[in-house]
Amino acid sequence: MSSYLSEKYKNFKAYTPGEQPRDKKYIKLNTNESPFPPSPFAQRMAREIAGELQLYSDPTVKPLNQTAAEIFGIGEDEILFTNGSDEALSFIFLAFCDEKRKAVFPDITYGFYKVLSDLYGIKYREIPLKDDFSIDPDDYTGINDVIFIANPNAQTGLYLVENQIDSIIKNNSGIVVIDEAYADFAKGSVKHLIKKYDNLIVTGTFSKSRSLAGGRLGYAIANREIIKDLNIIKYSVNPYNVNKMTMEAGIGALIDERYFKRNIETIIENREYLKDKLRNMGFEVTDSRSNFILAKSGVTGGEELYLSLKEKGILVRHFNDERIKDYIRITIGTMDEINTFLEKVKEIQDENQRQYENQ
Repeated sequence: MSSYLSEKYKNFKAYTPGEQPRDKKYIKLNTNESPFPPSPFAQRMAREIAGELQLYSDPTVKPLNQTAAEIFGIGEDEILFTNGSDEALSFIFLAFCDEKRKAVFPDITYGFYKVLSDLYGIKYREIPLKDDFSIDPDDYTGINDVIFIANPNAQTGLYLVENQIDSIIKNNSGIVVIDEAYADFAKGSVKHLIKKYDNLIVTGTFSKSRSLAGGRLGYAIANREIIKDLNIIKYSVNPYNVNKMTMEAGIGALIDERYFKRNIETIIENREYLKDKLRNMGFEVTDSRSNFILAKSGVTGGEELYLSLKEKGILVRHFNDERIKDYIRITIGTMDEINTFLEKVKEIQDENQRQYENQ
C-alpha cells in the first residue's frame, strides 16, 4: 500500500471475493453463480440498447421499477435498484447505522456485513448460530439496532420460515434487513411484509436465480419513506448506478418468467441429488435451501479437499472461520458438473484412505 493511504484503512481487511482464475479451465462451483446463461430475452434486450451507451442511463430506472413492481406486487416507489445487492447493503449501512445504532448479524453469514461495518466505522455485534448452524429467532428479540439476516443464510444455506422472520421484525423497533440473495431457491420471500412493517427492508439480487452476476443488479424493497432515505444516499454517491444494458437485461429477466422458473427447478433438483450422493459417501451436509450446500468429509479436511479439487480442475469455496473450516461450500452446477465433482471427490477420498491404510 502507498504512504498516502488514510491511517484508518492501514489495517483494514477487505472482502475476499471468490476466485476467478484464468490460468486454466475450471468447473466453477465456488461463487454461487447460475450454471445457466441469462434469459435469451434478457440478452436480446441488452444488445438492442448497446448502441445508446454514449448517453447516461436513467437515474430513476423507471422502466425497470415499473416491471419489478408489477411482478413483485409492490409500488414503484417501494423499490430501489442498485449496482448489485452489495451496493444496496452499503446504502443501508450509510443510511441507518451510526454511533447510536450498531449492526447485528450472525457469526457465520455473508462476510460483507462485517466488512461494511469496519469500512464505515460502525460498531457491530455477532450472534453465534446454534450448534446445528441454525439461527434462533429468540436471539434477535428486543435488540432494536439494525439487524441483518441472510435468508437462506450464507454460508450454511439454512432457512427461516416466514413466521420466524415475522417474529423478529415485530419484536424490534429498529430496522430489520432480510437479505434474500438466495430466497428464490427456497421458494419463499417476505417482500409482502413491507406492507405490514415499516422497519423491514428486503434486499435481493439478479446475480443468482436470474443469471445476471456479471450484469451487477440488486435491489432494496421497503416502504416508500425508507426508499426515500436510501435514495438520498444513492444520489449522493452514484446517481447513475444501473447502466443501460443492465437495466434492459433486468427487465428481460423479469419478463421471461418461464425461463426463470425452469432454471430454479433444475437447480433445486440438482441440489437434492448432490446432498443425497454426498451423504451416501459419508459427508455431513447442511439441509440447504439455497443454490449451494455446505459439506464436511469424514476423511479429508476442508482446506485439503478444496486444494485437491482445485488441482483436479474444480473450484469450490473454503472458509477459515473456526466453526466451518472443516467444510467446503459447493455451488450447485449442471448435472454433468455435479457428477464430475463427485467423481473427483471419490478419487480424493480413495487416495487419502489408501495413504491412511499404508501408514
